[in-house]
Amino acid sequence: MKRLLSIELQKIWKNKASRVLTITYFGLLSLIALIASIKFDIGPFKFHLAEMGIFNFPFIWHFNSFIAIYAKVFFAIIIVSMMSNEYSYGTLKQNLIDGMSKKEFIASKFVTVVAFSIVSTIFVFITSLVLGLIFSSYNEFGIIFSQMEYLLAYFVNLVGFFSFCLLVGILIKRSAFALGFVFLWFLFECFLVYFKYGLIPSVARFLPLESMSQLLIEPFTKLSAIKNINSQIGIVNIKDYDVHFSTILIVLAWTAIFVYLSHWLLKRRDL
Repeated sequence: MKRLLSIELQKIWKNKASRVLTITYFGLLSLIALIASIKFDIGPFKFHLAEMGIFNFPFIWHFNSFIAIYAKVFFAIIIVSMMSNEYSYGTLKQNLIDGMSKKEFIASKFVTVVAFSIVSTIFVFITSLVLGLIFSSYNEFGIIFSQMEYLLAYFVNLVGFFSFCLLVGILIKRSAFALGFVFLWFLFECFLVYFKYGLIPSVARFLPLESMSQLLIEPFTKLSAIKNINSQIGIVNIKDYDVHFSTILIVLAWTAIFVYLSHWLLKRRDL
């Protein structure tokens, strides 16, 4: 596995576009820290995000994981482009000629997906821990390391989504069309879920992208300030913010399906 990962990392780093996107991806994750510096002071109106409690433990694990998940689109572009380049530059065929099996080829891609997901999760963990220690009103050990299941949900979300992009990249050889397909599939699921006569929630939760989105529910309505505003205008919030093991299992099942289909498709494709 170490050899396969090394091969893929070299491919990514030697490609200028992939290198720039990788740096941008982790750069965006770093920008979470800048949220703390957002402060407006205009006469009687004062607005400081850090003072709203978004960096309080354990809320910060949920908030930062939810914000960071949107940066995944940059690495998704890398995965799709990576597969497109394999076809365009003939490296896929060359790897197979050099003795790499198609199973090893898929394994190398999946190992890269998992590796980047692990690094991203560690990155968010460190950023959140530092910001929390600086701004949080609660610094007891038990509170700091509670509700860290949101980081697990973040990791599973990344692995599932990147595996989906890997399958699409193999299915559609052109990166632009592959990214377009991912977007169209997202719109298709939105139609099925949010259309007036769409799928009921108990069924919709089994859709691939919808199940991933259910791992991390938006955290903003958990803030005390938002709760107070909602109560004043008569809005009752009944959202379930917990990370459910059943949802994790659904996403992991889809991940296994995506990887299997990627291998199945590659075995039957004339290269």
